[in-house]
Amino acid sequence: MSCIFGFCVSVLLAVCMLCGAMSESVPLTYGERGSNLGLQVFLQVVQENPQENVVLSPHGVATILGMLLLGADGNTKHQLLSGLKYKKKGPYKMLQKLHKTLTSKSNADLVTIANALFTQEGFNMHGDFLATNRDNFLAQNHTLDYSNPHQAADVVNDWIRNRTKGHIQSLVQADMFDPVLTRLVVINSIYFKGLWKSRFQAQSTKLRSFTGGDGKTYKVPMMSQLSVFNMGVANTTDGVKYKVIELPYHGNGMSMFIALPSEEATPLRAILSHLSTATVQGWTKLMHQGKIRLLLPKFTAEAEVDLEGPLAALGIVDIFAEGKADFRHLSSEPVYVSKALQKAKIEVNEDGTKAAAATTAILLARSSTPWVTVDRPFLFLIRHNPTGTILFAGQINKP
Repeated sequence: MSCIFGFCVSVLLAVCMLCGAMSESVPLTYGERGSNLGLQVFLQVVQENPQENVVLSPHGVATILGMLLLGADGNTKHQLLSGLKYKKKGPYKMLQKLHKTLTSKSNADLVTIANALFTQEGFNMHGDFLATNRDNFLAQNHTLDYSNPHQAADVVNDWIRNRTKGHIQSLVQADMFDPVLTRLVVINSIYFKGLWKSRFQAQSTKLRSFTGGDGKTYKVPMMSQLSVFNMGVANTTDGVKYKVIELPYHGNGMSMFIALPSEEATPLRAILSHLSTATVQGWTKLMHQGKIRLLLPKFTAEAEVDLEGPLAALGIVDIFAEGKADFRHLSSEPVYVSKALQKAKIEVNEDGTKAAAATTAILLARSSTPWVTVDRPFLFLIRHNPTGTILFAGQINKP
């Protein structure tokens, strides 16, 4: 059966060097705090690729940084805590609770999250770092021999392929590994498979016009259904109005949110800078149900993102600097992050598929069976509503 799928893998390559030293108005959950940083990374990426399809997992970014946080100290730790908006004392129990909630039996058919550490043979990591990663993120440690980079890449990519059920074939390449200096590869993978609570009928899907981000008109398969959805109209701080629609999945509180400007002439970028988890929190509180005819394109999008630039722009810089990275709680051997990557992909069809909340006002636009046609660039988010965690975010310029 065809469904909506989302899958992503995040990887950090921590390479040991031979020299060098080591307020928001609405309270946010830990799922929202981490997702908020991930959304800021997403906004950095779309700003650099305004005409492209982009898909990224905010929770994947937060998870990788959370795993590294366990080994950080000094300014390195401060930058991670500041970026993630985690409290200085004891975020780990909350992260453990969040991971258990997202991977609970009630979500087992929807979400699979896996984490792993691939360690160079003979590299001694502190026991507390390993134990805390195991307890909080269920991250198992595997030893590898990076002196054979091709074989090591094959092992890591096999793990990725298995955890994403073959949808992401590979991410790392042999030339990313230094046969002498590579010490650790940290990996997070997220696999999502959801059925719409209200499915689209395949016979209602027809070719319709979609105006792409480049201004050209394309014929795309447009799904259609008449049903009851949560919807509303929001205003950015600049007064730009945009529509928001929630499409729930079967299961425990998962939804896709679609947002696009109300005026056809308004570009998608006009609402993106307004995006945060507090914004989304506002949507969920103020939207109302109404019967609408929804037309939504089928789409597939995938992207590979180098995370170093976006994270550095958000103040997380020391983890990438060999003379500044401080991971003394990971190992007594000085290490730093040489590469941070994420690859994500999503497929949507008929069956399924910061921070001030005060800046958002959602108003109900009631009418008699209005039509909502998503026929121009739009934003999508896949959210675990009980925790506020955003698993996937994307902009679609051309389905």
